[in-house]
Amino acid sequence: MTTLACKVREQGHEVFFVCLADAEPMVRAAGLDFFVYGEEIFPAGAMTDRWRQLSSLSGTEALRFTVNLFADTCRAALSDGERALRKSRAEALVLDATIRGLNLVAMHVGIPYLHADCALHFDLSGHAPLCLFDWPPQPDPEGFARNLKGVKSFGRLAVPIVAMEREYGKRVGLPTDLEEATTRRLALGQITQTPREFDFPGDHWPAHFHYTGPWHDPSLRPAVDFPWERITGEPLIYASMGTLQNGSERIFQAIAAAAQAPGRQLVLSIGKNLQPDKIGPLAPNTILVAQAPQLEILQRAALCITHAGLNTTLESLTAGVPMVAIPITNDQPGVGARIDYTGTGVVVPLKELADDAGVPKLRAAIEKVLSEASYRENAQRIQQAIARTNGLQLAADLIDRKLREAVLTS
Repeated sequence: MTTLACKVREQGHEVFFVCLADAEPMVRAAGLDFFVYGEEIFPAGAMTDRWRQLSSLSGTEALRFTVNLFADTCRAALSDGERALRKSRAEALVLDATIRGLNLVAMHVGIPYLHADCALHFDLSGHAPLCLFDWPPQPDPEGFARNLKGVKSFGRLAVPIVAMEREYGKRVGLPTDLEEATTRRLALGQITQTPREFDFPGDHWPAHFHYTGPWHDPSLRPAVDFPWERITGEPLIYASMGTLQNGSERIFQAIAAAAQAPGRQLVLSIGKNLQPDKIGPLAPNTILVAQAPQLEILQRAALCITHAGLNTTLESLTAGVPMVAIPITNDQPGVGARIDYTGTGVVVPLKELADDAGVPKLRAAIEKVLSEASYRENAQRIQQAIARTNGLQLAADLIDRKLREAVLTS
């Protein structure tokens, strides 16, 4: 979102963030102003603690944790968002689509907004599987019924959030049908950084929904120390479980055991939640770091092993690098399903790493992707589409046009 904000600023807008306290260092580092809300519920450090707890969870347990976290962020937005928005004097908002509550506050205050999907977008229509599931597309009545059943199951998890939203809407005098009112307001725009070429097929999206492409700008990435002198020139495998799902020693141990082989090199980025000496044994040429310069490493990689987080997946595709995906939770099963559908990699379900057969299964997936040219060719096909689209500029242009029109007519 900071990358997108900086690109929108180039269009001549004054851009700032209205966010929870723990986001402030990242926002300030991007040279952007910051207005905090929700400090009573999320004082500085609280969100970081929540992410640390999430890092060691998986599957349904992790999904429930995430939904409960979103319920608390919704409560923070509904209780303090109006004060923050009025203090910021914002004329328009670009809202991360996973943040609930601020859209209703914006409706109450009278500020136009559009949604930006940094994670995989939610398709609640039933035409495609909800991103929380690893289901392939099934364009028939049975598939439609299956997809709607998945939407309803998620709806049951979100009941406390919906109850909060309805109570707020009633209290401030918003329309009784909040879902219809939200849909009408969303007609201003919804953008996703998922490329069209990486999504399941479908023409059911409304006119206000826009595919763009990855919101990346290497020049805005902070420098990361890395022992480049240790790169051997052998075929390089890069493995990372992202910033949120990196708390499992078992997964990194399986990756280390499966990926290391004579004549290749492994770069293993484990994050800050684990102790390096707990991962191993490692080959002498393996490079284990807490954090890696991911974009630069991917430019050299033959393969990326990932949790199927959307950002790492799109960065791999931007570099034309095929993947072995180990989805953990939240939208990662849906991203993994698209990796499989587009032939840009192989998915290894997390449950298959639970026993002694896990490492051989992961090793077989690695060998398959490295040995079959179609995976790299498919990744390069999407790489070319990403380059043609220039998603960051397209997203900024859409935001500029839509919000200028909305402010002028409000």
